[in-house]
Amino acid sequence: MPRHRDVPRHIIHPDPKFGDRLVGKFINVLMIAGKKAVAESIVYGAFEIIKIKIKDDPIKIFKRAIENVKPQVEVRSRRVGGANYQVPIDVRPDRKIALAFRWLRDYSAARSERTMRDSLAAEIIEASQGRGGAVKKRDDTHRMAEANRAYAHYRW
Repeated sequence: MPRHRDVPRHIIHPDPKFGDRLVGKFINVLMIAGKKAVAESIVYGAFEIIKIKIKDDPIKIFKRAIENVKPQVEVRSRRVGGANYQVPIDVRPDRKIALAFRWLRDYSAARSERTMRDSLAAEIIEASQGRGGAVKKRDDTHRMAEANRAYAHYRW
């Protein structure tokens, strides 16, 4: 992180099929070793499965899932007087989205469905309904921040 200037923000281009920047960013998060075409096929295949199962717009379901997974607070470790405290802090808006994407990706990969398309579709559907591993992770993060609310005065 430079000391004397701001780092320019990287421009995320919208995805080619839906023209949505959020989907384009999620494709980039899902991409491994620069294989964007593979990541696009996984995301678009998952959206097709969502369209068949839910019979609704997959972009709307995806955005609802992201809203349900985004954390409001998290804990950060602060060293004060020789002791480490888990201090609850508010999450920046861009970090909320990054954490939601990461949690959706990781909990989709951990599922036991046959392909990544199937598991990603199932995780997005469950997250949009307020269930699933990613939503549980968000709830655990909120619970930990609530439990450590007494240390909120160490925030800076």
